[in-house]
Formats: sequence, structure tokens, C-alpha cells
Amino acid sequence: MRILFKTSYDYDIRMFKHWYQARWYILLLVLAVAAPWLLGTFMVGEVTNVLIWALAGMGLMILVGQTGQASLGHAAFLAVGCYSNVILQERLGLPFILTFPLSGLIAGLAGVALAIPTTRLHGIYLAIATLAVSIMVEDLIVLAEPLTGGVSGLFAPDIEIFGLTINRYVDPELFYWLTLAIVVIVLYLYRNLLRSPLGRAFAAVRDSEISAQAMGVNVARTKAKAFGLSTAITGLAGALMGHFAGIFTHETFNILISIQMLLMIVVGGLGFIHGAFFGAVIIAFLPQALAIARDWVGTALGTGSVIVPGLENAVFGVILVLFILFEPMGIYGRWLKVRTYFELFPFYRRDMFRRQKSYLKTERMR
Repeated sequence: MRILFKTSYDYDIRMFKHWYQARWYILLLVLAVAAPWLLGTFMVGEVTNVLIWALAGMGLMILVGQTGQASLGHAAFLAVGCYSNVILQERLGLPFILTFPLSGLIAGLAGVALAIPTTRLHGIYLAIATLAVSIMVEDLIVLAEPLTGGVSGLFAPDIEIFGLTINRYVDPELFYWLTLAIVVIVLYLYRNLLRSPLGRAFAAVRDSEISAQAMGVNVARTKAKAFGLSTAITGLAGALMGHFAGIFTHETFNILISIQMLLMIVVGGLGFIHGAFFGAVIIAFLPQALAIARDWVGTALGTGSVIVPGLENAVFGVILVLFILFEPMGIYGRWLKVRTYFELFPFYRRDMFRRQKSYLKTERMR
């Protein structure tokens, strides 16, 4: 059992609780940097995919996990970031080092524009509004064919950074390191955001808008900032996703992607940064696991590999329902419970992580 003796209020907002915890994250970063030398080319590509999904998950986590605002339309902002990044490179001839942050800025401004008329919506009504935006953006991509390529889509050019050409298929290691650097920078900024007054305002709005307003938090402005930051990070993930896929169309960012993103953060651990990474692992590797299991079952039964339409989405749905019923805190929440059990044994109480069922009367109708 590790006891942390606090001598200042600053201990509650430190980047790491203690040096022992920091060492584990430093070791994890070293292993991540060395991954291309430890893994094969195929696995490097899969880990890159996990990092891109984790970046998108961090974007959605700011809105849903930290601020408590429901969203079923974040695939639209993946599309905004992806298309704006490629269009700025091809039409204006701007380098990636400028188009990449601009794509996040454009997606962030689009999120603020969505937040302005929807700040008074809550729960299912906000989810329906964001879902409608996702459908509308998908149709707009088709209608704006001269700019977006319509149903034919666009082809992402090679990344040029200070004379260095990066192509995901030719140089998977370079693309992996670029993605890792971006994820680490966003992760550092995200962690500091949670320690800032704005991050505390997000948590106050999430827990009770009435109480947050009583403490002087401008709820509408805080929601708009949450939407802007969330969609900006999601737009960055969309830009990387376009270069990872190589070619993309409006169908690349359909409604199912929004649902998978929501599943990712719920299964990983809603409200925890770690949850975005755990959920990204599930999203990235579950299709491969299902394909391997399907081939194994077909070989065992002598029927060959049988493709079942909709199997992947059905499994995603079952996993989401099971986690909501039996482990609402997600994978990282389960790890917290196991770790706390061993740290406090034999003083661990079964009801320590039980969810509270008391609400303000003003919050019950939402």
C-alpha cells in the first residue's frame, strides 16, 4: 500500500501523483518510441491506427466524459478535418505543417458554430441534434463535388515536412512516429486542460449545471468551449485518418463511425484519459479478432470462412450493452477497482465505487 503524504493543495493538480507513477509513463513512452524496432510492419500499422482512434477518442472525451454533453455526430468533424487538410494542400498548395493545425482550427470553429444554437439542449435532444449534423455533413460532401470529389472522394497526398516525405505505405515507421508525436503533444495539453480552471468548469457543468451556474460558471460559454476543443482534436484525428487511409469518401465518415467513437470511450472508461486508449485498442483490434475467430470456426467445422453481414456492428453493440449493465466505469474503471482492492486490502469495501442515485430536483427532468 502506497501512502501519499500531501503538504500542499497543489498536490491535487500535479501532473503525476508521485515519481513512482511518472516512471511507469516514461517507460511506456520509451516502449512506444521503440515499437517499430520491436514489431513487424503490419503491427506498426495497427498500432498507428490505435493512436489515431485514441486521438479521436480524446476529442470526444472532452465533450462527453469531461463536460457531460451527449454527441452522436463527431464523425462529421472527422470528415471536416480530413477534407479541409487535403483541400488546403491540393487547392492552395500549403504544406502539411500548416494544413494540419488549420484543419483542427476549422473543425473547432465548426464545433463552436454547432454549440451556439444547441447550448440549451440536453441529453437525448442534444444527441439528436448532433446526429442530424452528421447526416447533413455527409450529404454536403456529396453535393460539393467540385471541392470534395463527391462520391469519388479524394486522395491524400504524401506528407512533406522540412523536405522529408512521409507516406503511410512506403514509410510506415515515419508515419507512426509522426502520429505518436502528435498524440503525445495533445495528451500533454489535455492533461493540463483538466488541471486548469476551464477543466474544473467542465467538470462542474457535467456534475450539475445549476450548481455550476451558482458558482459563477457561464454554462453556455463553457459548453461552446468544450465543443470547440473537442471538435478541434477530432478534426486533427480526421486529418491523420485521411493520410492513413490514403483515399476516402463520404462513406468513410458515416453514422456508424460516430457510434463506434461513443462505444470506444464508454467501453474504455468514460471520463478517464486512459479510457480513450483502452477503447481505441478495442475498436482497432476487434475486427481482426473477429476475422481470426471466423476463420478458426470455419476450419473447425469444415465449412470454410463464412462472412456474416453486420456481425462486427452486432458485436460492438453487445459489448456496449454488457459494459453499461455490468461495468459502467469501463475497462479503466475495472482496473481502478482491482488496484484499489490490493492497495486497501483487507479494508476494501464492496460499495466503495457504487454509483450515487441522488439528484437535484432541477436535474431530474433532463
